[in-house]
Amino acid sequence: MSNWNGLERRQFPRVNYPCLITIRHEASGMDAVLTHTENIGTGGVCLLFKRDIKLFSEAELEIDLLDMEKNIKCKGKVVWSVKVQPKKPEKTPVFDTGIEFVNILPKDQKRIADVVNQLIKEGFEKTPYRI
Repeated sequence: MSNWNGLERRQFPRVNYPCLITIRHEASGMDAVLTHTENIGTGGVCLLFKRDIKLFSEAELEIDLLDMEKNIKCKGKVVWSVKVQPKKPEKTPVFDTGIEFVNILPKDQKRIADVVNQLIKEGFEKTPYRI
């Protein structure tokens, strides 16, 4: 399990891979929101939301890696959130949100690592080492 050390200190490689995530975050009124990842790694995911989620709050995650296996279920902790202004003024801003995995099973973390490593070999864009 990783410890959150702040921006620009990512400990795990991530790839730009749009797998599906269902997130439940009752504190912000989000119940079973389906979205896709901006990127994913063994330590966490980056997601886009239409609303800000409170830092360090926890959420329930269900991850579909699109690999024909069962979905991964774990908790996540919001470790950063950045408001992104759209290029067109009439569009609504979104929040680029980093979620660190909490209590993820080692077998599930290994499965994510295997998928990430395979995608890197296949040429998927590896994201910089920052969370």
